[in-house]
Amino acid sequence: MRLHIALSDELVEELDRRVGPRRRSAFIARAVEAALDDERRWELIESSLGAISDKGHDWDADPSAWVREQRRADESRIG
Repeated sequence: MRLHIALSDELVEELDRRVGPRRRSAFIARAVEAALDDERRWELIESSLGAISDKGHDWDADPSAWVREQRRADESRIG
């Protein structure tokens, strides 16, 4: 699909310097895909806020000890 977008002259000049005038569309498409992917990730992060309660975890008493124990239990970290 074709779209009409407006970009500043300076932005187009830098775009052309970096990717060339024949590769503008592909570069812009990748940039939009990356930005939309970031937006989707943030939506997932924000939707998960509050999913874990604030209390009642194994790590509540001593978080650093809990992390050390988790690391020791991970065989890929041993040795």
